[in-house]
Amino acid sequence: MKRAAIYVRVSTLDQHPETQLMELRALAIQRGYEVVAEYTDHGFSGAQVKRPGLDQLLLAVRHARVDVVLVWACDRLARSTRHFLEVLDEFNRLRVEFVSLRENIDTGGPLGRALITIIGAIAELERSLIIERVRAGMRRAKLEGRHVGRKPLIVDRMIINLDRDRGLSLAEIAHKHGVSRSTVARILKQTPGPAPPPRPADRMDLAS
Repeated sequence: MKRAAIYVRVSTLDQHPETQLMELRALAIQRGYEVVAEYTDHGFSGAQVKRPGLDQLLLAVRHARVDVVLVWACDRLARSTRHFLEVLDEFNRLRVEFVSLRENIDTGGPLGRALITIIGAIAELERSLIIERVRAGMRRAKLEGRHVGRKPLIVDRMIINLDRDRGLSLAEIAHKHGVSRSTVARILKQTPGPAPPPRPADRMDLAS
C-alpha cells in the first residue's frame, strides 16, 4: 500500500480547507492509498514559496516518508511555473508521485508527466492576467484623477511641535495624533532650529 501525504492550501482566513481534505481523503481510499500525513497552509498565497505546511511536506518527501502527494488542484501547490516545476522535479528525483484531483493528473504515468509542464504554464498565465487587470485598473483610476493606494498621512506639524514644547513625550504625541513614534521623531527632526534634548521618557520609548 502506497503512503500518501495530503496537502491543502486556502489563501484567506475565512476559507475552510475541510472541503479539499474530504475529497482528497476519499480519493486516497478509492486508490487504496494509506494517508500517513496531512499538511495545511491557512491564509497563504500560492505565490509564497515559503509556507509552513509546504515546508513540512517537502521535509517528509526528502526523508522518504511518503510515496505519493495528493493535492486538490495544481495551484494549491504553487502558482509560478518555476516553483511548481521545481517541486515536481524534486518529487520525480525522489520517486514520489504527484496527483492533482481537479486536473486529474497523476505523474505515475507518462501522460501525467507530459501534462505537468503545460498545466504549470497555464497557471502562471492566469496569474499574470489577473495582475495585469489590476494594473490596468490602477492606470485607469490615475487617468480619471482618482487616488490609488494608501491615503496620504495628514498630520499637523505645527501642533506636534507645540505639543513637544509643552513637554509631551514622543509616545504621548504619537498617541494623540494617531501616528508612530518614529513619525513624530522625524517631524521634529525636520523642524528648523535646534532640536530639544531627548527627555527620559523618550529614551524609554525609543528603546522599547
